[in-house]
Amino acid sequence: MGEVGARRWWALGAVNLSVLAVGLDGTVLSVAQPTLATALDASQSDLVWFSSGYLLVLAAVVLPVGLVGDRFGRRAVLLASLALFGLGSVLCAYAASVGMFLAGRLLQGLAGAGITVMALSALVVLFDERERPKAVGIYQAATFIALPLGPILGGWMLSRFWWGWVFLLNVPVVVLAAMVGFALIPESRSTRRPGLDPVGTATSAAGLAMVIYGLVRAGEHGWATPDAVVSMVVGVVAVAGFVWWEHRLGRLPDGQPLIDPRLLRPGPFLWGAALAAVAGLAMIGVLFTLPQYFQGVRGTGTLGSGVRLLPLITGMVVGAGLAGHLAAAVTARMSAALGFVVLAAGLALGATVTPTSSTAFTAGWTALVGAGTGLALAAATAAALAGLSAERSGTESAVVQAFNKASGPLGTAITGSLLVAVYHARLDSAGLPGTVTESARRSLYEGAAAAAGVPELEQAVRAAFVDGMSAALLGSTAIAVLGAVTAVAVLPGRQSRRTEAGQPTEEGTIDAVAH
Repeated sequence: MGEVGARRWWALGAVNLSVLAVGLDGTVLSVAQPTLATALDASQSDLVWFSSGYLLVLAAVVLPVGLVGDRFGRRAVLLASLALFGLGSVLCAYAASVGMFLAGRLLQGLAGAGITVMALSALVVLFDERERPKAVGIYQAATFIALPLGPILGGWMLSRFWWGWVFLLNVPVVVLAAMVGFALIPESRSTRRPGLDPVGTATSAAGLAMVIYGLVRAGEHGWATPDAVVSMVVGVVAVAGFVWWEHRLGRLPDGQPLIDPRLLRPGPFLWGAALAAVAGLAMIGVLFTLPQYFQGVRGTGTLGSGVRLLPLITGMVVGAGLAGHLAAAVTARMSAALGFVVLAAGLALGATVTPTSSTAFTAGWTALVGAGTGLALAAATAAALAGLSAERSGTESAVVQAFNKASGPLGTAITGSLLVAVYHARLDSAGLPGTVTESARRSLYEGAAAAAGVPELEQAVRAAFVDGMSAALLGSTAIAVLGAVTAVAVLPGRQSRRTEAGQPTEEGTIDAVAH
């Protein structure tokens, strides 16, 4: 491997450090919420907005930040985003009020968009189509590491130190990522400076933010909640208007759309991005239900819950690592379909879980879910990036991230609705005392506390939750099966290159676009 080739892989390490900072922050927040409720006198609504506000800002700016990177330099945007993320982390750590903490989270959402979009864009800039599947697999494997590391490290720190340290933990990570990124990631931008497209920017930002808000509200209060329905409808209309406007602008002689309209038509890019979101959609039910199962049913602590996620993450890392080799051997279509099949098998096994299932059984099916998710997600992402050039890699990567960011709230809303519906039905038919049923309907933990000391009641509450969890996992199984069928039907049997004006695009390597 030559010096330039080796530099690409070292640069990938800097990219992975960047996304690790974002991943750690999200998972640490999940275990810090009880502490924040006390330290900041935060209500349940405040705690929800600590996560939702971050998601809304990220969704609103994900496409505009891609355009900024293409116009002014992708490395510059990445480094600036890392600095803002560090500043947001400091604000969160030293927050003396809910408002100050939320401001820090919103700043992190803005920075998180820049980091995740520019990190994915770097894969297009650094690697050609032959190397890209392997690079995507390594990138995805690195992002998965934050899932157990955050709860494990955060739980350990919260039990021993001042709570602000779990947010200051981000600072050395972003500093190191910025230093390595500055040294190793080449600066790149579009050779033809893209236009600003204010109409497309505004409609995409408003549409994505409204869709995410609606999904978050649906996950909290149900699909029939008026503001959730209105938000989702308005958001979908705005996104449809954005697609129409981009096609219209693309037909004008001097039009400069935010996104190449050809990418918004059914094809390898759009299908790959959508299938990557489907993979996340299918497995989000596991991340949503497992911590509650471990802590509320099996009685483990936060740290123990994080440790029990390790088989899931190990499976993800292995699956993502295999994606590049399988894509080269049997095509991206078959490797993505295989990933969805493995994911469906793991989810179906998980749906048979009981309150007394062994640790080995749980580790086995979660590892299978992880392997399938890692393989499907990496293969679908690689398929989306396969035909792209570095010319507009910022905005094109932003489209992939937009799909990705919508899949989490959507998956949580779907699996949460299934879980709650079955859980509440089982509670109502269990013949529990009214006070226990009322507490259990609010949450599994309140139900277990209300039933404490009466083994039969505790067992009934936990069994009801496990039945709801099984229903949620069966719903996820159906999504994974749909993903497998769709992958076979729509992904190309071999790598597809996008053409521009009838000619192949220039490869997106360091040599082609670095300045």
